[in-house]
Amino acid sequence: MLRLPARFAGIIIAFAPLFVQRSWKHAQVLLIGALLAPGQRTVASLLRIAGLSRERHFVNYHRILSRAAWSPRAGARILLGLLVDAFAPNGPIVMALDDTIERRRGRRIKARGIYRDPVRSSDAHFVKTSGLRWMSLMLLAPIPWAKRIWALPVLTALAPSERFCRERGRRHKTLIDWGRQLALQARRWLPERDLILVTDTGFSALLFLGAMRRAGITTITRLRLDAALYEPAPVRLPGTMGRPRRKGARLPTLSEVLATQGTRWQTVHVPGWYGAGERTIEIASATAVWQHAGLPVVPIRWVLIRDPLNRFAPQALLCTDPARDPARIVGWFVRRWQVEVTFQEARAHLGVETQRQWSDRAIARTTPCLLALFSIVTLLAAQLTARERRQVAETAWDHKRQPTFSDALAAVRRAIWREQAFVTSRRRSNSAKVRVVLPDAWAYTLCQAA
Repeated sequence: MLRLPARFAGIIIAFAPLFVQRSWKHAQVLLIGALLAPGQRTVASLLRIAGLSRERHFVNYHRILSRAAWSPRAGARILLGLLVDAFAPNGPIVMALDDTIERRRGRRIKARGIYRDPVRSSDAHFVKTSGLRWMSLMLLAPIPWAKRIWALPVLTALAPSERFCRERGRRHKTLIDWGRQLALQARRWLPERDLILVTDTGFSALLFLGAMRRAGITTITRLRLDAALYEPAPVRLPGTMGRPRRKGARLPTLSEVLATQGTRWQTVHVPGWYGAGERTIEIASATAVWQHAGLPVVPIRWVLIRDPLNRFAPQALLCTDPARDPARIVGWFVRRWQVEVTFQEARAHLGVETQRQWSDRAIARTTPCLLALFSIVTLLAAQLTARERRQVAETAWDHKRQPTFSDALAAVRRAIWREQAFVTSRRRSNSAKVRVVLPDAWAYTLCQAA
């Protein structure tokens, strides 16, 4: 069995309470194999890279995903604790919610459906794809050695198709339902921390925002320019008859505010604007109440954004905490771009969409584990020295200023391969084993492969 460096063992051993002793040994093999295996992340490929291609009881490794009794949600809680301690020990915890489509085909994959492909579709071109839809909750945290924000997956849930639920007599949950459930779970795990949740337009719904506000979660998302905004309800005078008012006078829409000449604009420099460096924008902000008949009343702070150079159309954001600073609201929201980067890196380097499980339980476990592997690799890379990380990232013709996830994965793989002892004789000897230096060509072949 491959051995982990001692500095990695402290992180991996944190997940041991999830399993019984025998299952934990098999789970370690799958974890190390998933770190080292290039290409597909099937159980067979993980056993081959771990040197167990002749293991007669190979079915026990498959059963870790399909039959073994362990809780992915408990594992997500352990992972979140490790990530918060490492990258967000102080200050607000910024998290993001988003969904992605895992392209899978096959009659035995029962939870699959036909969805809009967000990667290949545009406003004028609609592309459908067959696959599984996942909702993922990620920690948006600064990585000190990468000098940028990374989206670290924590908790991922399968959002099956409506047909799948109807055939099994289950209540179909929308993406908003799944997102609310994941966010409230994070709130229970972090009851004392200031929690900021960044979402896309799909979660700009009063039912969702009202639930987050009641749970003490500050939500930041997009706001329609024609949304109906009002002043807060006036103070109820003593002796007033009837139901209390829920809103005050109607306010101008944000489209009208945008066209008004007297609107006061503030110039703000936003670092890390959608991965393109610093961007100078102009913002205008105020507080209001967003209300619709029959839905919760949500006090918000809206932030109107425009580009002085007209490189993008004006847009608006909302924050459910009216006391937040508008510049910080914009800075938190642009972190959401890293979620798309994480999904792409997981497909390119961690084998998402290459697994071949058909069991319902194995399908529900494998993809969340592969996405969580992104966060585990980040934790392991943090244990390396700056020289070890820089050794992978730099070449004579490519001087990277910031390491990427592929560099972090390659550095972790190099550290694991260096830990292995290359034995050429089976005879026992009292002499110490000579540590073999891994040649650069071997290291590139073993560590840089996707």
